[in-house]
Amino acid sequence: MMMLMVLCLLVYNLGQRQLRNTFKTEKSTVKNQINKLTTHPTLRWIFQCFQGIHVLITQGIKRIINLNDERCRVLQFFPIYCHKKNILIIVI
Repeated sequence: MMMLMVLCLLVYNLGQRQLRNTFKTEKSTVKNQINKLTTHPTLRWIFQCFQGIHVLITQGIKRIINLNDERCRVLQFFPIYCHKKNILIIVI
């Protein structure tokens, strides 16, 4: 169990490091918990920012709800396979 926990923390840390490096090389910022701009957000904060996004399937059509411009901008810092082009996006 301990080895599994260490492996999970390693993957989490590598993801956070990759995200922060991408923010640094692109010289971009994101708002943190107190609405100040930062170049080194935690991965937990980024996950919390995406918490209100839902996929709605009606009549066989997939729709993403609550994906605003700020969240779309942050998505561009993730690897290309995290971007889905075949889903209709509804920005609210």
